[in-house]
Amino acid sequence: MDSVRGAVTPVSIYLDVDGVVNPFSPLGTTDWGGEWTIADAGILEVAYAPEAVSELNDLAGHPAARFVWLTTWERLAPEFLCPAIGLKGQDWPVLSSQGWDEGPEWWKLVALQKDVAASGSDRIVWLDDQLRHESDARSWAEYQQDRVLCISPDPRKGLSRRDLAAVRAYLG
Repeated sequence: MDSVRGAVTPVSIYLDVDGVVNPFSPLGTTDWGGEWTIADAGILEVAYAPEAVSELNDLAGHPAARFVWLTTWERLAPEFLCPAIGLKGQDWPVLSSQGWDEGPEWWKLVALQKDVAASGSDRIVWLDDQLRHESDARSWAEYQQDRVLCISPDPRKGLSRRDLAAVRAYLG
């Protein structure tokens, strides 16, 4: 773990919802070996793996972890999703598409870049199923080399054990 004068250097972890925490039309069992749990998030039903939520909650307690919502759910994630599935992300910062969704760039990349500059994070983790389709985001991440860990889960399966083990290893 990097530290400066005893302080832990934060690793910003940018979390998407749909296709990551809430898979699209999941089939069969979760990667964690259990059944999908369905919850009413107030605005729609979501499917999730309770084990993945538990692991996210555990990772959020890591001294270097700084979780940030980067999802089209925006403020709805902490307000509705968190209580519905037991994710302790009500106090995580929320990045917004407002003002960033008018240009040709993917709004999530622009918002993330601005947040990275403002937060001072030396390293980041980006969890978004859409990453595999966004060449500008992949190019930017590759340019950052070891400073960025990108994980683009299968949108019908969401975060896997392997994905979250990679996040844990990256955190140190």
